Amino acid sequence: MQWKEMHGWTVKMSMPSVLAMVTVFSIIPGGVLSDTRSTQGLEAQQIAQGSTHLHRRLKRGWIWKQLFVPEEDPTPRVIGQLKSDYDRGEFSIKYILSGDGAGDAFEIDEYSGEIRTLKKLDREEKAFYVLQAQAINRRSNEPVEPQSEFIITVQDINDNVPQFQNEPYVSSIPEMCLIGTTVAQVTATDADDPMFGNNAKLIYSVLQGEPYFSVEPKTGIIVTSWPNMDREAREQYLVVVQVKDMLGLSGGYSSSTTVTVSLTDVNDNGPTFQHHLYTFAVPENAAEGTTVGRVMAYDGDSGINAKMTYSLEDDLEESSTFIIKTDPATQEGLILLAKPLDYETKRRFVMAAEAVNDHVDTRFLDLEEFRDRTTLKIIVEDVDEPPVFLSEVYEWKVPENAAVGTVVGSVSARDTDTVNNPIRYSIDKRRDNTKAFKVDPNNGTIIVAKALDRETANWHNITVEAKETTQSHLSSSVVVFIKVLDINDNVPRLARDYQPYICEGTQAGELIQLIGAVDPDDPVEGHHFYFSMVPEKHINPNFTIRDNQDNTAGIVARRSSFTRKDRTQYLLPVVGGVEALALSMGVSLQTLLGIVVCFITLIVLSILMLVVRRHRRKQQEKLEVEGKELELPETVSQKVLYYGETGGVGADLNFCQPAVPLRRHPRRRERRLRREDVRASIRMSLRESHLIGPDDDVFRQFILDRLTEADLDPYVPPFDCLRTYAYEGSGSPTGSLSSLDSSTTELEPEQPVSNPRTSTVRLTPWHWGGEEDTIF
Repeated sequence: MQWKEMHGWTVKMSMPSVLAMVTVFSIIPGGVLSDTRSTQGLEAQQIAQGSTHLHRRLKRGWIWKQLFVPEEDPTPRVIGQLKSDYDRGEFSIKYILSGDGAGDAFEIDEYSGEIRTLKKLDREEKAFYVLQAQAINRRSNEPVEPQSEFIITVQDINDNVPQFQNEPYVSSIPEMCLIGTTVAQVTATDADDPMFGNNAKLIYSVLQGEPYFSVEPKTGIIVTSWPNMDREAREQYLVVVQVKDMLGLSGGYSSSTTVTVSLTDVNDNGPTFQHHLYTFAVPENAAEGTTVGRVMAYDGDSGINAKMTYSLEDDLEESSTFIIKTDPATQEGLILLAKPLDYETKRRFVMAAEAVNDHVDTRFLDLEEFRDRTTLKIIVEDVDEPPVFLSEVYEWKVPENAAVGTVVGSVSARDTDTVNNPIRYSIDKRRDNTKAFKVDPNNGTIIVAKALDRETANWHNITVEAKETTQSHLSSSVVVFIKVLDINDNVPRLARDYQPYICEGTQAGELIQLIGAVDPDDPVEGHHFYFSMVPEKHINPNFTIRDNQDNTAGIVARRSSFTRKDRTQYLLPVVGGVEALALSMGVSLQTLLGIVVCFITLIVLSILMLVVRRHRRKQQEKLEVEGKELELPETVSQKVLYYGETGGVGADLNFCQPAVPLRRHPRRRERRLRREDVRASIRMSLRESHLIGPDDDVFRQFILDRLTEADLDPYVPPFDCLRTYAYEGSGSPTGSLSSLDSSTTELEPEQPVSNPRTSTVRLTPWHWGGEEDTIF
């Protein structure tokens, strides 16, 4: 206890001092701390005399009774008394109380200094109160004692029930765990004073859960007390734990809580099939992937420990027909069809199925105990199936000029059932709009029903149906693709309706119009069109055609003097490719046919000319042999004109090598150009030869012009050459072959009929090449 002197009266106590003092006065009630009068008088005398040395400290203080109160006491009562040494019982001292609970929980009698409680106190709400007391002289209103601070302690009683914390309690332990495995720890608290008696001293016990679990009495730790607890037998336990204060003695409070304990799974069970044989049935027309059935190997474990994989017996034939998979949700074995079935081929399948755990734990079972086997028997059911075509699709080709009734191909289907019902064929009219083909209902032969046109439809897709003649009328169908092959049955035509025009100031050689042609046919190597003017009686002096050799041609003006006064429209016949095309006005079909027939006639004449030349060559060889045998007079000399062909059929005879070439005709270039124009005209008209007759005017004129030109043109082979012989000889039955006097092709009247003179006609050689421009 610490004292500090202040006016010789101040008593101040720290918190431990107050508590110690409260304890002392609890043992000795009514203890008094006071100083004697003599001591007080002596101290006052020494001060008055100015002495600076005090022989001993003077003590003064309060006088009070006990300063603690029990909690939960509703009756107001005096818990202590404060009294000053100056108080002589004359009521001259006034006591004042201040601090915690003053006027609310506590009050003081201002005359006697007794402290009373005003209400029921709760230690758990407030365990102590710090108060201040004063003693004041009523007459002078001056304090006779310094202010004193003291503490009133609330004494604890067992008025609180223990409470569990962190409820609810849930825990889990692995099954088959050892005894003493910690399950959980429960914790309870008591609001009473743990330092005062046994009010807050707790103890734990198990009310429910024995003999599987027990609890540590002081710590609340729950442990297992039963060996080999099996989750498959019981998965969850409820453990009720009680807590009591007062160390479990009578008169204390208690409470309880429940701990939910779950056993977690370990892999201590293997898969087991419930049956040794599983039988299933599946129709033969089941699609691939169809679920045939399900098998289940029961495993008492759960989660990852219950996962398993199914497999079929390693039989190549049967395992390839069926497969088995594990359903991840139910762990069942799904038997699936992997290949088509055929009742007529195989009607029953027998195989073994095995289930094996994915994760094994050899702490609990042997390795072989994690697998099991069973037998599967699958029966194939017969189904009346529709006919089956021998091919999934048919594809044929037919030319577009195929006659009606031409056989395109045959489809074939059969009934795969054991009955093998008859089949009839038909074309699905709902999918065939052209009606271009028919099918034989008995044998499936498909023929052409009407004329085909590739340019209208180059593909025909028809559906042929095969139907059984039985009451069920089962049917199936197949698609037949027929490609129509192209033939050259279309003539070329102008690419569009050209309407060319020419201005009055157009110059010679200027391009007027570029034209092109199209052909609906589809040749393998593409179209090759040729363009040329169509020759008539007179050569066109106004325009010419320039073939660009790229399926186009240009119309070019030949002069520069075009005026509307002279003429407002020109007819320009054009032949292109194998068909005559005309701008402005068309050329008659008979004219074109006549041109082609003329060309054919020229070919025939060429062949005849070749035969005549062969005959002449043989005659000349004979004359040469006879000439060598004759004795010629030295005085006879004669110039002989003789024909030989350079590069022709008779070139190898070497009858004549022209030593002096004949004089070049001044108009030879012009004649050559004209011949080139004729050849181009004939070439472009070749393919229309079957469309013209010999009675056509153009045809007759064309023939006459060509014959006249051949007779009067001395500038084409065979060329004349000059040789000198002593004697020509006589006796030639054909006479002279010189062209000097052969302007006519008539036979000499004086020659015998039996050996007429051969009439020769010279033909202009025709080549596909020529000048770039065809000129008229």
